[in-house]
Amino acid sequence: MFSLRFVLINLSLFLLVAFLSCEKTSKVGTADWFKTYFDTTQGLFIEYRVLEINHDENALIQHDTLNYFLRIQIEDTITDNLGRVNRKYVRYKKTNVNDAWQISDVWMTIVDGVNAELVEENQRIIKLKFPINEYTNWNANIFNLDDKLDCYYENLHQSRSINGLYFDSTVTVNQGSVRNFLRYFKKNELYANGVGMILKYYKDLNISNFDTLQIDSGKELYMEVINFGN
Repeated sequence: MFSLRFVLINLSLFLLVAFLSCEKTSKVGTADWFKTYFDTTQGLFIEYRVLEINHDENALIQHDTLNYFLRIQIEDTITDNLGRVNRKYVRYKKTNVNDAWQISDVWMTIVDGVNAELVEENQRIIKLKFPINEYTNWNANIFNLDDKLDCYYENLHQSRSINGLYFDSTVTVNQGSVRNFLRYFKKNELYANGVGMILKYYKDLNISNFDTLQIDSGKELYMEVINFGN
């Protein structure tokens, strides 16, 4: 038969383990998920300098290069087809720095549970998945018909300076890379805590002979932050 002392000791150990588990769980809240890397506060804006190159060896302009400025702004709420309250993610463009901003697109964005989603041209994409750590990975295109796009985090919570702007905590989203005889693909995005995406690198090229300078077709897109605020 178990003695009373034995029972009390084991009960005490059980209660201690339960307390520590609850203590740990209580500390792993949304703050530790770092949802502030995808800020959807109304009024937030981010401005970018953009370089876009469209390649087509059969086109009149084989390597059509565009330089422009892009501003994204979080605006009023809007309800999506799932009945969820999203924010309008409004995109403005201009060619020259002194031009007035012109509306280009109105997209939608939401942070829903573990997903930060952006609807681009009716394509729902998971931009970030929470919590942000080295173990989290996801398929960005799970809600659309595009090819699977496996994503994971790199360079967690590192400081970064871009165009004279200092960000004390950033994280890189690696969205895949491929290099073979016929294709070169690389995509990643950099997010700053309390701001959102501050850098984007995208290349998807059909090439010849493993040579990224022999481009048959494809696209390149580079975006870097030049201003932000609320």
